Amino acid sequence: MSLPYQSLTEQFAVAPQLSEQDMQAVADAGFKSVIINRPDMEGGPDQPMSADVMQAAQAAGLAVYYQPVVGSAITVADVDRFAELLQELPKPILAYCRSGNRCAALFRAATES
Repeated sequence: MSLPYQSLTEQFAVAPQLSEQDMQAVADAGFKSVIINRPDMEGGPDQPMSADVMQAAQAAGLAVYYQPVVGSAITVADVDRFAELLQELPKPILAYCRSGNRCAALFRAATES
């Protein structure tokens, strides 16, 4: 399986929805951390639950943080916390949501000068 992600910098990339089965591939791709920005149940009962993904990520040796963000209502607090995570988590970091767009928007907002 090919891991679908888009690098925004050498230290940060975004991806569409991932599952617990993807976490070893994330680690194998060289990422050290995962940020989950998609709220649980946003996509209904078929969406992988963050707790399951987090457990698999930790088993694969990844740092992982669940920061649910509503794409249509990103707040200053969301951006501030994302910026903190970019500083705190081991790099490189892979963030995912439904499509990757929400994570990219958070990254742009958090890193604007």
